[in-house]
Amino acid sequence: MSAMEAIQEKIRNNNYIITSEDILGLIAEHDTKQMKEGVRYYLSESDILNRQRYFYNKLRQRVVDPTKENIRLVNNWHKLLVDQKISYLIGKPMVFTVDENKNYDNSKLYDKLDNILGEEWDDMIADIGTNASNKGTEWLHCYIDVSGEFCYCIAPAEEIIPVYKSTKKKQLDGVLRYYNVFIDGKAYIKVEWWTSETVTIFIENDNGDFIIDTNELQNPLPHYSKKNKLHQKQGKGWNKVPFIEFPNNSFRINDLATVRTLIDEYDKGISDFANVNAEVQELITVLKGYENTDLSEFKENLAYFKAIKIRGDGNSGVDVLKSAIPVEAKTELLNRLEEAIFMFGQGVNVKTDRFGNSPSGESLDFLYNSLKLKATMMERKFRRSIQQFLWFVVEYINLENKSKYNSNDIKVEFRINMTRNNKEIIESLTKSRDLISDETIVSLYPLIENSSYEYTKLKQQREDRLKESTQAYE
Repeated sequence: MSAMEAIQEKIRNNNYIITSEDILGLIAEHDTKQMKEGVRYYLSESDILNRQRYFYNKLRQRVVDPTKENIRLVNNWHKLLVDQKISYLIGKPMVFTVDENKNYDNSKLYDKLDNILGEEWDDMIADIGTNASNKGTEWLHCYIDVSGEFCYCIAPAEEIIPVYKSTKKKQLDGVLRYYNVFIDGKAYIKVEWWTSETVTIFIENDNGDFIIDTNELQNPLPHYSKKNKLHQKQGKGWNKVPFIEFPNNSFRINDLATVRTLIDEYDKGISDFANVNAEVQELITVLKGYENTDLSEFKENLAYFKAIKIRGDGNSGVDVLKSAIPVEAKTELLNRLEEAIFMFGQGVNVKTDRFGNSPSGESLDFLYNSLKLKATMMERKFRRSIQQFLWFVVEYINLENKSKYNSNDIKVEFRINMTRNNKEIIESLTKSRDLISDETIVSLYPLIENSSYEYTKLKQQREDRLKESTQAYE
């Protein structure tokens, strides 16, 4: 039985106590290789940087050759593809709207929501999307700080081990978070074991085991503290584990996985091309009948006089050899690799010239089709995660205001960011009046930032005009 299976068996029996053996087993089973590789490639640290060039010495041993050209060129296709996806899906701030049909003042809930999230959310969700694309998944942690304010932060996926009762991963029952801390200049692993009500802090000792951290005044700790009627702080729990996962896709694989071999081959091919170009001289001079001539002196005289002397017997002279570099074959290979990277990486080839200077809407839709497929997968996962996050936000608002808002009344709108033929879209929407609703037309209008807000203003404007015209008639 694996360490994870052992923990799941405990939880099914309502036993949330974790031991040092459990912690050691979970950390040992936690594979973060894919996560680190995705981040490394995004930061332009691909494998080509580690390449060496070798030769065989007299003992027929393969050793590093420090004299050979070793140009190592990084072509960061992975970063380009990730940035394209994040810009397409989250490049524009997402819009939160509150259901107007509820029996409470939705504007108050919207204002409180906006006050908590603010511009920080737009920046953080872009970072979460980038991290999830690099790692396969990313996590968000919600908490109430010592001053009583609701806060949220990224919890790096390489530090998070989620525990679910079942393989369906519907209900998060526990989170083990581990990270390095330094005590007296020595690195130790610190562990937080989060359940639906408390968090228990462990610290690694000199023997490599995990013990309860006695430096904490209270351990286990509640998720947060609230003042009661006697103005005494009382520990509370969210009744949920305050971590939300943002998966990149259903399989939790990163965007590098599908194109890594292609990127490595592209880096290798263009670096080899640069090495050959640097090593091979453009012209090679062959001397006949000048066996005893000093080559340095010959080159200097040739450069100065622009002429050489030859004997009349025909046994002396100079020939020139031109080294041929297979440029066309190498260029064809690189072009094919580039096409494959965009195809299997599901990106948009920004160099394409197949659609002209003013492409139609259909051409642009075709161009963005692969990117849309990839982004839609992330959007579906992120939408569910954001609703889970909003549960914590609304729960906090209800705690602070003794209200009874429901997070399900808040809708999330992703605003796609892509090149569009705005003129064509506007003309089409204008012709569609009386065929589709004004609300739909406003939501599709390309020049509007917040469609819900704009539609509300439009309704109010029409009501005011109708009122003015009625009064004028009277």
